[in-house]
Amino acid sequence: MIQPHIQLDSLGIKYALLAGDPARLDKIALQLEDVEELAYNREFRSLKGTYKGIQVLAMSTGIGGSSMAIAVEELSKIGITTMIRIGSCGALQKGIKIGDLIIGAGAVRDDGASNAYVDVKFPAVPNTEVLSAIIKSVEVYPHHIGIIHSHESFYIDDNAEQEAYWSKKGVLGADMESAALMVIGRLRGVRTASILNNVVEYGKNTADAINDYSDGVNLSAVGERKEIEVALKAFYLLDC
Repeated sequence: MIQPHIQLDSLGIKYALLAGDPARLDKIALQLEDVEELAYNREFRSLKGTYKGIQVLAMSTGIGGSSMAIAVEELSKIGITTMIRIGSCGALQKGIKIGDLIIGAGAVRDDGASNAYVDVKFPAVPNTEVLSAIIKSVEVYPHHIGIIHSHESFYIDDNAEQEAYWSKKGVLGADMESAALMVIGRLRGVRTASILNNVVEYGKNTADAINDYSDGVNLSAVGERKEIEVALKAFYLLDC
């Protein structure tokens, strides 16, 4: 049955790359063969292709945990069993450079979506097999493995204080979707993990860095290419 938001029916595909930005699918397509555009409704743009003979679905999820929740729910209903987020984040530790990859070993559940599903005591953690495949695939690139802070909004009044607090706790970076992906995926029996491309160095202005990132002519664009490659390699390892 065609799902109401993503406008997709069963495709016989197990693996999905989830990007926030619909435009990122153009970058994903460069690393796939036999690419076919599928649907584009609201924030949910999708295409399919093959990587080393493996069929892969790529779909954008927009911004925030609520959109991610819709994506996970509807993709799981059409047979997707493994999902890797390839997103962007802001660093919460010094020494994490623009274009470095952050691999989420877990996420702070500071979002509304995951908390709507289950008590906050339930952990937001990736699937062990998927995480292991990502770690093997990312070895050649600068990367950091640890906890992500999934928050609800960029523009809260005490954002700087929140960043300082979680930085002191050793959290590596901040995004808005990983906790929802991990929690809802776990509840629905879907294997999930999150790879984040750092686009903001710790202590820098987020809005300025995001504007620079949108230009796509800097190290963050290289990091974007790397996270796509790493996720696809992880799918290949999982399928072997």
